[in-house]
Amino acid sequence: MTDTKWYAEIDLSGRSKYKALADHLEKSIEDGSLPVGHQLPPVRQLAWDLGVTPGTVARAYGQLTDAGHLEAVVGRGTFVAPKRASVADDIWSRSSLQDDGTINLFSPRLPDMGQVAAVRRALREVADGPVKDLVEYPDRAGFRPAREAVVSWLADMPLGSIGEKDVVLCHGGQNAISLVLQAALRDPHPTILVEDLSYAGFRRAAEMLRIEVVGVPCDSEGLIPEEVGRLARRTGARLLCTSAEVHNPTGLHTPRARREAIVTACQRADNVQILEDDCYRIGPARAPGYRALWPEGAWYISSISKTITPALRIGFAVAPEGRYAELRRAAEYGFFGLARPLAEVARIVLSDPETRAITERVRSRVGAYVRAAVNMLGGFDLTWHEDVPFLWLSLPRGWRAAEFSLAAERAGIRIRSAEEFTLREGRAPHSVRIAVNGQIPLDRFEAAMATLRDLLTNPPDHMAV
Repeated sequence: MTDTKWYAEIDLSGRSKYKALADHLEKSIEDGSLPVGHQLPPVRQLAWDLGVTPGTVARAYGQLTDAGHLEAVVGRGTFVAPKRASVADDIWSRSSLQDDGTINLFSPRLPDMGQVAAVRRALREVADGPVKDLVEYPDRAGFRPAREAVVSWLADMPLGSIGEKDVVLCHGGQNAISLVLQAALRDPHPTILVEDLSYAGFRRAAEMLRIEVVGVPCDSEGLIPEEVGRLARRTGARLLCTSAEVHNPTGLHTPRARREAIVTACQRADNVQILEDDCYRIGPARAPGYRALWPEGAWYISSISKTITPALRIGFAVAPEGRYAELRRAAEYGFFGLARPLAEVARIVLSDPETRAITERVRSRVGAYVRAAVNMLGGFDLTWHEDVPFLWLSLPRGWRAAEFSLAAERAGIRIRSAEEFTLREGRAPHSVRIAVNGQIPLDRFEAAMATLRDLLTNPPDHMAV
């Protein structure tokens, strides 16, 4: 028999019934009214007792099961689950390899540290929300709560004064880059500057918009300010695209003093604007963003792809002061804005206090993988940081990037060669990027690092020098 006292006085009026039931259940579990191991009533019985549909109860049970508060035992029923110290990425423990048998270290893959359940809850809430959100076109007023959630989410990044009107939601970071290029550039034949070794999405977006791309030399602190000014004046470039917090692919960081010098170089070169891509940061910011240093001249983009999930394709762009209208037009003229249900999912996920805790668990887990890689490869020329979900490996004498990447693939491991981050006319270093794949068990990741270590120390005969 199940105890019915916990739901005897539950109030399901005036709001989503399944949400009210789920909240009441969760509170009863937290205050001990429903102890660990307690069996809940069958779905149909509880639905009858409460005067709701079985679907309402099933949805509430499902939400709490996803969150780890309940567990369903086949043939027995639904029970209050044991308390867990943290959310583990156990959904990946059953599958560590791709279908073709390789371990994918091509792009960062996040461990599930609770975000799957959070997204599911958000999707259920949207599905149960107002009908108008599912049948009407997007509009600016309707997206205000989502934009406000983004502003709150970005509070830990020093960007200067920003409000919800400065923000545009878009389909991931790559879409944000394209929007900024369209909003910022007005010349008939525009030119942009990028790091000479940089994220390929900059040049791909530029190529789609018929924008000329020019590479700028860098050193260990990022872009060289004198080269920024020289190339801006020589080419007439109107925008500098850079990743200062986490440079992709090297993982380097541009400190404040260098950023200030870059801003000065851009201002002196006829006010060349700056686009800062902050999509790879998973920890605290280490220096003020370019928008904080130059509010009228810097654009900022980020996304939730490296902190929560890339599946939703949710990103955001922040305009410089006084430039929001141009950014908004680029989005509205291009795709009428984000889908209303997707904007609502973004609002719910970013507003949920648990999401911050989830991202901290993701960060901690990624750090464990990075440390495992360093333990195996630390004897080589390796650039890394625990808050960066990839490592940059400069190959020892005897290896070329393309050859090493091919040898790794033959050994069942996919990594990225430096050639993929180099401009067409540029010269690629003999380096590779190794991404963290948090969707495979840590021991398999360690085994992959050991395989790479063995390759590095034993180049093929024709490579030996």
